[in-house]
Amino acid sequence: MKRGVKPSKQPSGSIRIISGRWRGSKLPVANVQGLRPTTDRNKETLFNWLMPYVQNARCLDVFAGSGGLGFEALSRYAKHVDFIELDKAAVTNIQQNLVKLKVENELAKVITGNALQVLPGLKQQFDIIFLDPPFYQNLLPETLRLIHEHQVLAPSGIIYIECEQQAADYVVPVHWLLLKERQGGQLCARLYQN
Repeated sequence: MKRGVKPSKQPSGSIRIISGRWRGSKLPVANVQGLRPTTDRNKETLFNWLMPYVQNARCLDVFAGSGGLGFEALSRYAKHVDFIELDKAAVTNIQQNLVKLKVENELAKVITGNALQVLPGLKQQFDIIFLDPPFYQNLLPETLRLIHEHQVLAPSGIIYIECEQQAADYVVPVHWLLLKERQGGQLCARLYQN
């Protein structure tokens, strides 16, 4: 973890941690085009779904953006979170927020890069994967293929997929079990188990 990271673009807002050790903490969000942090309402629904799975889980936040889902998992005592993010300002913002929360180095790792290039090189499996790619870029099909092909999701692991309604016809491996689903407005959110 880099200490004393230089400030990036001016924050455009904040995310709030809903529950756990950092409950109520507000973290600044970098002003990055296309960044849309998961709303508190959606995050609360998701983490209600994940309640039996989060504690001591190894988590992967694939298109991390603000890092909101990974930070919420850490706050709820996930064992470790890897954040993958391409945008350097967003990466710096995640690193600054890890410092702000005094997150120990062994609890989190920030990987700067294109998720489609990073996923095949990951050396471990994850208990929970957060998959919330930028809208209208058709990233889900290839990302899901790589996660399955490279066995990134652990046996019995959980994957959360959030996408725009127009992209909700993606295909998952036949053995993934749909546990939860929520659709509304322009969003589709689903939780699967490997």
